[in-house]
Amino acid sequence: MFAEKVLSGMRPTGSLHLGHYHGVLKNWVNLQNEYECLFFVADWHALTTHYDTPQVIEQSVWEMVIDWLAAGVDPAQATLFIQSRVPEHAELHLLLSMITPLGWLERVPTYKDQQEKLSEKDLSTYGFLGYPLLQAADILIYRANQVPVGEDQVPHIEFTRELARRFNHLYGREPGFEEKAQNAVKKMGGKKAKLYGELRTRFQQEGDDEALEAAKALLNDTQNLSLGDRERLFGYLEGGGKMILAEPHALLTVASRMPGLDGQKMSKSYNNTLTLREDQDSLVRKIRTMPTDPARVRRTDPGTPEKCPVWQFHMVYSDDGRRQWVQDGCISAGIGCLECKQPVIDAVLEEQKPMRERAQIYLDDPTLVRNIIADGCEKARELACETMRDVREAMGLNYS
Repeated sequence: MFAEKVLSGMRPTGSLHLGHYHGVLKNWVNLQNEYECLFFVADWHALTTHYDTPQVIEQSVWEMVIDWLAAGVDPAQATLFIQSRVPEHAELHLLLSMITPLGWLERVPTYKDQQEKLSEKDLSTYGFLGYPLLQAADILIYRANQVPVGEDQVPHIEFTRELARRFNHLYGREPGFEEKAQNAVKKMGGKKAKLYGELRTRFQQEGDDEALEAAKALLNDTQNLSLGDRERLFGYLEGGGKMILAEPHALLTVASRMPGLDGQKMSKSYNNTLTLREDQDSLVRKIRTMPTDPARVRRTDPGTPEKCPVWQFHMVYSDDGRRQWVQDGCISAGIGCLECKQPVIDAVLEEQKPMRERAQIYLDDPTLVRNIIADGCEKARELACETMRDVREAMGLNYS
């Protein structure tokens, strides 16, 4: 069984904003304390839609990594790297493309959805059609079994699972697999070998999922098995072959409630963002000029908080007592809109203060960021090379 690993990436297409922080980065900071985490700059993915403006990508890569570090992502706990610096991603993508049915790619829900949303761009390219496959290669090359995603990305993880299953089925049947698996069973010792056999039979003949889980737990607890034998026995258990690529699971994340300055979702395309390290004067100006409830034309007009974009910020940044103050003051016209906005300004500045401090270290000495990424790329590449050795061997490409 493969070690618990989390993998997540982000496309470098411009400055990160508070929507990215509340939707992704806060989650990364929590995950790095629980799992072995790999976080990568998905620069090749950015090319699928920005192939005609690559300068946007180049400008954004280092700024984005600084934003990650500012948000609290810790290079001592997580591996940070750039996708294109680990060419094995491309090799696995190529090899997986040989076995991926075209219909699987065309069925991915975001394929047509993104083409419609970005209708001003020509996305009738092989790269765009194949981006779910590149995404699958990103995950499978690290044998990551936990991938933090929102609901809309779950089909991508299911696609990756199907692909891993197909690969293992086609190439996991090493010569003499059955005999090697049976020899590995004997190494477990009489009592454990007998139990493994009973659980395997229960699962294969009766489809007993509890028996499957119990057998997996048994294998994990058996200390005297080599990694190769353990993987063989996981495959033998389910009736397949050696497990070469791990099937990942979606680690569902709660959708971010971060609104934009106009009440819509915060997005660069709506021009309604506050960046992660927004200049203080700019931040204050943007929030002070936010639209409010249109019914409040004059200071003395009562309003309805639910109709005001500022209220949505209070839902993110204020406690129950503060929200009650807003509700009462707005409905009775007891407070003005600028009074209502001030606690939001204070809260966002307070949130950004440690981010600015952390970022300043890297702005003062950019070599620190380059070194973090160089170390991360080296670690990531070691893991990727390990997987590719197994993949090449399984596909008969390790001849000299």
